[in-house]
Amino acid sequence: MDRKKAIKGMFASALGIKAAKDTISSLSDAPRAFTRNEQTSSSDTSGLRVSEQGYKHSVCRWTYSSVPLEELCDVAIELKIDSIELLDPSDIIKVQQRGLHCAVANSVPLSLTNGFNDPAYHAALQKEYSELIPVLADLGIQNLICFSGNRRGIGDEQGIEQCAIGLDPIVALAQKYGITLVMELLNSKVDHKDYQCDHTVWGVSLCEKIGSDHFKLLYDIYHMQVMEGDIIATIQKYHPYIAHYHTAGVPGRNEIDQSQELNYPAIIQAIQGTGFTGHVAQEFIPTAENKFDSLARAIDLCTLK
Repeated sequence: MDRKKAIKGMFASALGIKAAKDTISSLSDAPRAFTRNEQTSSSDTSGLRVSEQGYKHSVCRWTYSSVPLEELCDVAIELKIDSIELLDPSDIIKVQQRGLHCAVANSVPLSLTNGFNDPAYHAALQKEYSELIPVLADLGIQNLICFSGNRRGIGDEQGIEQCAIGLDPIVALAQKYGITLVMELLNSKVDHKDYQCDHTVWGVSLCEKIGSDHFKLLYDIYHMQVMEGDIIATIQKYHPYIAHYHTAGVPGRNEIDQSQELNYPAIIQAIQGTGFTGHVAQEFIPTAENKFDSLARAIDLCTLK
């Protein structure tokens, strides 16, 4: 499964920001869904998780795109997962109606390759983000994903400069609405050839260039293990620039069990040791016949005992 294709498939019927606003208006008046899990609210479990370990659990929607969102909500509640993320506004409302959160919202339309490093896309991206940010603010969203785009011959310093120029007005707007833009670190070695924000130091340099607490990094543990390794030391050194974490096993981007090389309990301990109070999101592609068993094991592995 390819992340870009999976998320685009989820957006296939989207009609843009205006349609999202119309959906928000109609869904806000819809009756709240009730299930067998009604007595377990995410606000209760979130408080428990925060008091025990500081950070909260999340799961990425696209890795379970074959499962109805309602079913994923049921499982998230049972596993005391606080958030289902990488959602568009209409789906954000659906998970909120179940008492769950969305830790990171998707950009609409989504593009990992055509990003802020290329001035040719600045006008379109600024328009799209400027329309989306107020919508997400109305939903109480705190983090919105963004991407550098592919290099296409753009040098590292030039890419930082051009990203900063494109992002500055959007970051200012995000700050006004209490939202943080998070740029995801992706590997350009295996999954996202030519992607520019592919090393932590490059992302940190961009954060320093922009100079706002409303622009930070989404540190993807899988991607950065592929690109540079040294996960725990990197987290300890650069955690002030990190707003969110993703997990997956290396190699393969599958379950985070003993079939792969990363020591997730040690990594989670390091994250907790930085005082992090945001979300750690499972983004592995499950291979087991029962996908939710894999998710349950991952949550247990990433929960401090």
